[in-house]
Amino acid sequence: MKTQALICTDNQEFSLEEFDTPAPAPDQILVRNTFSGVSVGTEFAVIRHTLDWGPFPVCTGYQAVGIVETVGHNVTKFKSGDKVYYRRNFMPMQWGAQKVNGCAGTHASHAIIPAAAEVEVLPSGVDDATGALFVMPSVGYNAVNMAGVQMGDVVAFHAVGPIGLGALVAARLRGAITIAIDLNPKRLEMAQALGADHVIHAGEEDVKARVDAITPGGADVVFEGSGVAACLDLAFPLARRLGKFVFLGNYGNAPISFHFLVPHGKQLTAFFPCNDGLAPCRAAVLRNIATGAIPWHKTITHRVAATEAPALYAAINRNAMPDMLGAVIQWD
Repeated sequence: MKTQALICTDNQEFSLEEFDTPAPAPDQILVRNTFSGVSVGTEFAVIRHTLDWGPFPVCTGYQAVGIVETVGHNVTKFKSGDKVYYRRNFMPMQWGAQKVNGCAGTHASHAIIPAAAEVEVLPSGVDDATGALFVMPSVGYNAVNMAGVQMGDVVAFHAVGPIGLGALVAARLRGAITIAIDLNPKRLEMAQALGADHVIHAGEEDVKARVDAITPGGADVVFEGSGVAACLDLAFPLARRLGKFVFLGNYGNAPISFHFLVPHGKQLTAFFPCNDGLAPCRAAVLRNIATGAIPWHKTITHRVAATEAPALYAAINRNAMPDMLGAVIQWD
């Protein structure tokens, strides 16, 4: 049996390559991928060398849904036919003379996963494509939990890409008043579709004046989700004195700087959430997707077959997909 995987070279060239599929070890499962989710932020930070996940060539991707095909004889947690969601593919891949760095490796038609790793049964009621984008809302959910967002808090989201939208939905479920801020009108439309109370077009409106009109003195909590260090100085003034500030974006390996006196003078409490809150957070998000409380399927703007994945990644890398939010690759 062969496995196909999306490979990226050091020169940012993308291709679909074929590898032998090994049998799972006694403590592993073999999963046939149905959909994998695209992360424009983290994956392309790796691809563009601003985030170091190891040597090239790489197979990126860190979220997928698939069906268990084979279980090792020591595995009792899963059985053949189970539908699972997973964060990592441990399958070794040799591309000619080069070993492929799996780093996470879920953009592949098959996955080898230890049964004790980050893999769980997908809840009933979650379709495969939506389930394959479980990490972004989980990152947002984890950040909202860490910041202790409360009912009635006014919360501003500076940049509402997929992770910002995930945090917005989580804050809404807690009873917060939510403000979505972005330059992209399509993202603002999506924020409204997901329940944002207010939207602010940063390119056309005075953001601080609008926030102050909504909540005099500033928001109780501000989430900065762009991952662009220069945006920090735009977001700090939106918080009230003694408010909270969440570094939601991933700002990469390089040092970042900002004007100290604004957050200093406001005496802000800062939070640095990392990852997706692990198994409890993922399970909570997927339960909410299953019940419809988080209508995450709305965020899927692009679906491509595996054969189209290299062209999709090349287009994203050229910044030719400005209106893309959620994107999934279909492998099955």
